Amino acid sequence: MMLFLADENIPKKSYELLIENGVDVKHITSEGLASISDKKVIDFAIEENRVIITFDSDFGELIFRLDYKPTGVIYFRWKAFRPNEPGEYLLELIEEKQVEFIGYLTVIDRNKIRQRKI
Repeated sequence: MMLFLADENIPKKSYELLIENGVDVKHITSEGLASISDKKVIDFAIEENRVIITFDSDFGELIFRLDYKPTGVIYFRWKAFRPNEPGEYLLELIEEKQVEFIGYLTVIDRNKIRQRKI
């Protein structure tokens, strides 16, 4: 079973939708870790073997320039969205089982999904 960690920029509605559908996900703010650095988010995710879900592009730099090795990162590159939309989209991907998130930086644009091995 895949474990996820929602960064603080992931809307609570999306987080709650994932929980309601049986996804094992923790939210940074629910863990009492609001405003921690991206490096500490990665450390927490590594410690718990969780794939990070985020709207923050800085994780790519931490992975590929500073050699951090999280379990995986899902980066939504969306400018506008409804609060439940990221959760709905991710649920669909999880249910389809066509995308492997562990070991990858997965970039989700409106029109495509790109991945790069971590």
